[in-house]
Amino acid sequence: MLQRIKKTLSETYPCRIELHAHTSPASPCADVTPEETVRQYLDAGFDGLVITNHFSPAAYPHTSREDIVNAHLSDYARACKAAEGTKLKVYLCAEIRFEENPNDYLLFGVDPGILERVYDYFPKGLAAFREEVPLPGSVLVQAHPFRNGCIPVDGHLLDGVEVFNMHPNHNSRCALASLFSKENGFTLTTAGSDFHHLQPGHIATTAL
Repeated sequence: MLQRIKKTLSETYPCRIELHAHTSPASPCADVTPEETVRQYLDAGFDGLVITNHFSPAAYPHTSREDIVNAHLSDYARACKAAEGTKLKVYLCAEIRFEENPNDYLLFGVDPGILERVYDYFPKGLAAFREEVPLPGSVLVQAHPFRNGCIPVDGHLLDGVEVFNMHPNHNSRCALASLFSKENGFTLTTAGSDFHHLQPGHIATTAL
């Protein structure tokens, strides 16, 4: 039965993409290099990998705007180089945290220009960022909104929500996130492994 289900899933959804993965040193809380992360996801049979390293002053204290942006882009560039000649496509994302609270937001579809705009809004907060910065080619998703310390925000400030966050060292209360998504009528919901470490249950636990 299980093998038949797996076969049906693989035939129906032939591409697998990880939507939430951190690498070191760009994310100080991670300990896996971009090159090793690419290898792990290739070994797991994935077709895509979204690098979602932290992008906030808290992640890089006493560091300039230029250094923060360059650190974020460096790990992405290393992952892209490691994936050259393979089937794995690497995408750039940023997990943003404004200074107003410990919430994390996944901004899919970023480039250096967008990252520099985000930097200016760290002290201003999410509402100002959403009201003042047009992002026609990007989407903003609240990551793990019901994890300890996080606060679900007004739905009109978001394009979607991460319903399933499978970080094994946190309780992300996925059922509450699913209910939050339903109550706000989001058509965009995501799932991510929140990969940080080479430990059982942390690598490639979800896929788009």
